[in-house]
Amino acid sequence: MKLRWFPLVVALALAQAAGAAAHFSGPWDVAALKAVPKAEWGERTNLLQQVHYEGEPFNGKPTRVFAYYGRPEGSGPFPAMVLVHGGGGKAFSAWAEHWAKRGYCALAMDLSGNGPAGRLTDGGPDQGDGTKFREFTDADARETWTYHAVAAVLRGHSILASRPEVDKNRIGVTGISWGGYLTCIVAGIDDRLKVAVPVYGCGFLHENSVWLEPRFAKMTPELRDRWVNFFDPSRYLAGVSCPILFLNGSNDFAYPMDSYKKCYQLVAERLRRVSVKIKLPHGHIWTFGEVDQFVDSHLKGGPPLATLTDMKLTADTATAKATASVAITKAEFHFTTDSGPWQKRNWQTIPAQFADGLVTAKLPGERPLVCYLSITDSRGVAVSTQHEELSAPK
Repeated sequence: MKLRWFPLVVALALAQAAGAAAHFSGPWDVAALKAVPKAEWGERTNLLQQVHYEGEPFNGKPTRVFAYYGRPEGSGPFPAMVLVHGGGGKAFSAWAEHWAKRGYCALAMDLSGNGPAGRLTDGGPDQGDGTKFREFTDADARETWTYHAVAAVLRGHSILASRPEVDKNRIGVTGISWGGYLTCIVAGIDDRLKVAVPVYGCGFLHENSVWLEPRFAKMTPELRDRWVNFFDPSRYLAGVSCPILFLNGSNDFAYPMDSYKKCYQLVAERLRRVSVKIKLPHGHIWTFGEVDQFVDSHLKGGPPLATLTDMKLTADTATAKATASVAITKAEFHFTTDSGPWQKRNWQTIPAQFADGLVTAKLPGERPLVCYLSITDSRGVAVSTQHEELSAPK
C-alpha cells in the first residue's frame, strides 16, 4: 500500500500498525526519486562541472535544480558525497572542490531556485523562513520548500549513482544548518546512503529552536501539528540505517542541545557518533576534520572515529569507556551550572583522566549541572558522550 496520499497522521498510524514506522517516507515517493533525472551538463573546468537537473513540479510547472559537480582526476570508481547547503547558502563550488581534492565525486546543489547567476526562470521555491513555514494543507504539501529540497537531494543522489566514475555503493550525504536539518530527513528515507553527517541541523524545532517564538508560537495548533508531522526530522530519524555523525556546538543559536539530543537518540546507538564542541562557530564551514574522517572511515576504509559509551554519573564522578584505533591525545570534561536558554549558558572545560580505556572526571559540587565527556585523537578529531543534567536539590 502506498501511504503518501493519506493525511500524514493517518499514514503514520497505518505504518506503525504494520510495524514499519521507522521507514515512513512522508510525502516523498522515494522509489520515483531514485530514478535518474534528466540533466544538462556544462563544460568541465579543472575539477568542476555545472549541471542543471530535473526537479519536482512547482505550481503546476516543471523546475530545474542547479548544481556544481566535483570530480577527481582519473577514471574511478570514486566514492561520492551529496552536499546540502543551509539557509542563505547556495550551490558552493568550493565545497564540491574540497571533496574532489580528497578523492570524491561530489554534487553541491542549490535549494533556493537559483542558478550560478541568480534566480532561475524555472526554479523551485525560495528558502526564506516565510516560505519554509508557510501555511499548507495535506493536499499541497508538495508545494512547500522542504518537500522540494528533500526531493532535490534524493535526485542529486540518483545523478551521482548513475555516473560511470562513481561507485554507487559508496555514496554519503552531509549538510550544514538547514542542510543538516534536510540531511536528517534524507538519511531517514534514502536507504541507498552509506554515511550521513548533519552539521548543526536537527529536529524537534517546535519544542526548542530559534524558530520557536517567531514561527511555531504564531501558528494555529492544526498548522503546527501538520508542519511537524510532515517536515520535522524527528518523524524520520528512526529510519536511519547508515552510520551517522551528529556535529554541533554547545551554544548553537539555532539548534539547541536539548532538541539535538532528542534527535540523535532516535537513531540506533550502534550507528551514531556525536561530537559537541564548545561554542562551535555556526556557518557554511566544510573543513571540520570530524566530517572528513568519519566519511573516510565508511567510504574509504579509513581509521574510524573513537567511540565513547554512555557517561555514567555517581555522586562525584563521571566515567565513560573509550575505544579508539588512533591514539587518544586529550580527554576533557565539559560542564555548565547555568540554566535558562541553552544559547546563553557559560561552559567550562577541564582535563579528564584517560587510562586503560576509561575516561574519568570529578564532578563539581554546584547544581544544577549539565555535563559531558569528550576525547580527541591524534588527528585532532573529537567525539563526545551525550550530555546529562543534574537538577538542583529541592
